Amino acid sequence: MTKRTSTLNKKKSFWSRLGPGLITGAADDDPSGIATYSQVGAAFGYSILWTAFFTFPLMVGIQTVSARIGRVTGDGLAANIRRHYPRWLLYCIVSLLLIANTINIAADIGAMGAALKLLIGGSAHWYAIAFGLVSMVLQVLVPFPRYAPLLKALTLALLSYVATGFVVKIPWGDVLYQTFIPSLSLKADYLVAVVAVFGTTISPYLFFWQASQEVEDQRATQGEEPLIKAPEQARGQLRRIKIDTYVGMGFSNIVAFFIILTTAVTLHLHGMTDIQTSEQAALALRPLAGDFAFVLFSAGIIGTGLLAVPILAGSAAYAVAETFNWHIGLGLQLLQARGFYAILIIATILGVALNFTPVDPIKALFWSAVINGVIAVPIMAVMMLMAVRTDIMGAFIITPRLKVLGWLATLTMAIVVIAMLATWT
Repeated sequence: MTKRTSTLNKKKSFWSRLGPGLITGAADDDPSGIATYSQVGAAFGYSILWTAFFTFPLMVGIQTVSARIGRVTGDGLAANIRRHYPRWLLYCIVSLLLIANTINIAADIGAMGAALKLLIGGSAHWYAIAFGLVSMVLQVLVPFPRYAPLLKALTLALLSYVATGFVVKIPWGDVLYQTFIPSLSLKADYLVAVVAVFGTTISPYLFFWQASQEVEDQRATQGEEPLIKAPEQARGQLRRIKIDTYVGMGFSNIVAFFIILTTAVTLHLHGMTDIQTSEQAALALRPLAGDFAFVLFSAGIIGTGLLAVPILAGSAAYAVAETFNWHIGLGLQLLQARGFYAILIIATILGVALNFTPVDPIKALFWSAVINGVIAVPIMAVMMLMAVRTDIMGAFIITPRLKVLGWLATLTMAIVVIAMLATWT
């Protein structure tokens, strides 16, 4: 074997190890997330860049816990909560998740339509309908083994934001200094910005999605079983989860860093501090950073939306179907999992429909963020409690290090929610 062939095989092997973690991390940078990062970058410049590094270990911790629960038990989060916790808790969490995800879908589809209109003209509403249809068709009609690689490929759309960062002129000395020695503030608007970043980064739908995708991958791969039934597979699978989650969350936070950086170095430094949507950020970049940066930024909105919308709809479908013990999974045909696909389709259609009502999906995102923040804390607490129970995890309860990271993430989110409520008063 030649050196070049060996290198290619190593690259292929590494890529093949990535899946649920990479896709989950990339989906975190959806169009509504891009809007949040653009807002805080434009408003506060370099002083908010530290959040991208601070949230990284917290994301790794809680998403690893989520993935391990799915791979060890062979069931998603909602199914495990249904078995081991009161039904009222499950119903509250899943209901709020469904509402928040639908609002998020509406905002993302609206942003995608607006971004395509910026690039080629036409009707943003018609584009929104088209994006909703594409999302549904891919999930309902394309077999999961063929669909999963497509989701992985879509994660590459996020590289457009890294590329945008190198299109504009960046004073790296100032950036690095203010990233690691930031100018913090206790002013209400700065605290709200920090809360927004944390609420966008650590989202409940990501917990449900990654756990369920571990289950999907296990069921789609011949010879693999839940680890509690096949402990001999644990070493390889747990190592894969670790690598996958580190890479996925690292990728997510690098992209978030570059979106904040790009808007900080262009919009903030030129006095444009009030950005409400991702498409506004793209438009504002054009006269300051040039057409190429504008195209990269706009195209990234579309690419990340195509990745995020199926995950938002899919995580809602997994949660509801597991709650009522329906047949679930993108690996099943439509008629084999009618309830699961019905939730997926309804959530997507409602998301598209919201763009045709007087309700402003972007403003509705505020309430979506509130709901996500409120339900994230009990979900994370329940996940951490499940992850140390031997009757659920068997011999695969989480390590002390992962326990510390997971509880630190939970405590941080609790503080974020309290801070959010405090800023209102």
